[in-house]
Amino acid sequence: MNESRDDKDSPVITYFKGISMGLADLVPGVSGGTIALIMGIYERLISAIRSIDLKFLLYIFKGVLDKKYLKKAEKNFLSIDFKFLVPLASGIATAILGAFRLMMFLRKHYPAHINAFFFGLILVSAVLVYDRIKDRNFKTFLPGFLGFIFAFLYTGIEQVTSIHTLPIIFLSGFLAICAMILPGISGAFILIFLGQYDYMLSVLQSILQNWFIILVFLLGVVISLFSFSRLLSHMLNNYRSKTLFFLTGLMIGALRSPFTKIVKVPGILSTPSMLLGSILSGLAGVLLLVLLERKRRKPR
Repeated sequence: MNESRDDKDSPVITYFKGISMGLADLVPGVSGGTIALIMGIYERLISAIRSIDLKFLLYIFKGVLDKKYLKKAEKNFLSIDFKFLVPLASGIATAILGAFRLMMFLRKHYPAHINAFFFGLILVSAVLVYDRIKDRNFKTFLPGFLGFIFAFLYTGIEQVTSIHTLPIIFLSGFLAICAMILPGISGAFILIFLGQYDYMLSVLQSILQNWFIILVFLLGVVISLFSFSRLLSHMLNNYRSKTLFFLTGLMIGALRSPFTKIVKVPGILSTPSMLLGSILSGLAGVLLLVLLERKRRKPR
């Protein structure tokens, strides 16, 4: 699929596309990057991120001594694609702040159904990422096996859900931004994998009280945009098959988390209606992602 960069979108249209991406980023298994591809803004998103050059801050500092640096600072600052980034980021923030309570409600009152839904989403996401691998041999398969083992063991650690130190929060934000950079990998999935999904939803309930935690998370996001995004791009350009195999293994191994939560729900196996509802929820997750992928691959 060839994506056409759409520079003609008004800020309002871009804002609503940001809302779509934000809603996707709340759901484990659905990638905001995939939504960006579907809406035809992925290339501009990557280009806009790369347009951010923090050298203008250095130039402003130097401009105190030499005014010629102020012109360089102005040039660097104006080269940032604010017309696109500001409404898009506003839309993403609006969606996350507006819908996180619904996600918390579902997680609390329908744990089997929502985890089954997540299971279906993550499973299909792993299949879709695997489908992008062209070079399949033992050397490329090995990283996938290692990714599976790591994720399976990590998600089996009982204490993982209680580790909410600031370094872990920073790491969560650092890795979650991959959802915008790599279609097929969900930021919410990464938060579940790290045991931070429910915790970060609860943090959003009291933003003023938990502002420092949110700041640390966002710091990880920002630093990732300027560092890990370039590393990930390098890995995909030079070790694409191995990287995708590792990501596939990571996602399949992490399925242990939602599956374990499903079987631990009281009465799940003895209540036919609850079991059927969970199965249907899982199938709904599968169907949703299949439809999104078909839409993504549909020629423009």
